[in-house]
Amino acid sequence: MSTEDYSLVDGESLRCLDHVLREISKYKTQHEALLAEQKILRDGIDNNNNFAKQFKKRSDERKSSFEDEKKKRNMIIQKEKVKCKAVQDENADLQTEILKVKEELHNLDQRNTSLKKQTEISTAVPERRVVFRGNTKEGAHAVSFDVKPRIVYPMEGGTALITFEEEDVAQKILNLKDHSVQLGDCTITVQAKPIQFLVPEYVEMETQVCPRRILVSNLPKEEPEEKVLDKLDIHFSRTRNGGGEVEDKDMLHDSGTVVITFVDDNIAKGLSDKQDHEVDFGKRKYRVKVTPFLNGEISQMSICDSVCLRTVLLTGIPDIMDKDNLQDNLEIHFQKSANGGGEVEGIIYNPPGHTTLALFDEDSPKDS
Repeated sequence: MSTEDYSLVDGESLRCLDHVLREISKYKTQHEALLAEQKILRDGIDNNNNFAKQFKKRSDERKSSFEDEKKKRNMIIQKEKVKCKAVQDENADLQTEILKVKEELHNLDQRNTSLKKQTEISTAVPERRVVFRGNTKEGAHAVSFDVKPRIVYPMEGGTALITFEEEDVAQKILNLKDHSVQLGDCTITVQAKPIQFLVPEYVEMETQVCPRRILVSNLPKEEPEEKVLDKLDIHFSRTRNGGGEVEDKDMLHDSGTVVITFVDDNIAKGLSDKQDHEVDFGKRKYRVKVTPFLNGEISQMSICDSVCLRTVLLTGIPDIMDKDNLQDNLEIHFQKSANGGGEVEGIIYNPPGHTTLALFDEDSPKDS
């Protein structure tokens, strides 16, 4: 073989060797990549196994907790069933009691039928100072009396009643209608509305003094009703007190007075003429007032709309702070002339979900 041939063969071998080495290096790199990928997969499998174990542990704990809660709920349900049964039994007893009370009320109604027919209207006439000012009126010979109006107004929740000293201030507030009131960091919008009532404009009554009944007022408020009735019965049954045999006694809860009916007709007048009587209630004596009992019928009556000139109704008030603070903030706002307000005579706020009865009295002239 020549030298030229040997050199050719040796160059080809070297090129093959380089190719093989490159292939080995490439496969080695692929092998290392596969090993790294396998490690990642093994780590992922281990992590998943750990998560599975933790999940199973939490699942077992939740299952155990659920079973405990289920047992507790079953116990609560059983207790509520027992309470419900007790309430049903109590309700049945109350229904029986209601039927008994209704029967008793029916009997009482029958007993008092004649009294109700004679006392369609009964009232204690309040003491009032009067003076003759030179005015006359037709029909002055007729017997008549008047009573100061007292109207009970049920307030809805989320409203307020505010009375101003001046009528023009109230009218200004009503004309503005919507008012933005600053309450700390927030502002609310309330609406101003007028207060209107249907009131008697003219009432004509036919009355007569009942010869067998008296009306007893100025009674002690701290004494229980039953004791008051018993002590009045004892006092006015005694002849030394000007009384006589008592047939019946009845408490008028709306006026806090008592109607006493005597068997004889000649007792009531003498007691009402004397008026003031001292009644012994055991621990102390109280001075009560006796006035004639009036039987009457309304022969003619007309009604009209009456608008409160100084009182405004505020609506749309949310429950965002305690009652006293909210009421104070409303009063401060409507006292400021910059807000169209003025001096406030009185205010009451009724929070949402509550019921309040507001009492409207006669608005007397300023010079009275």
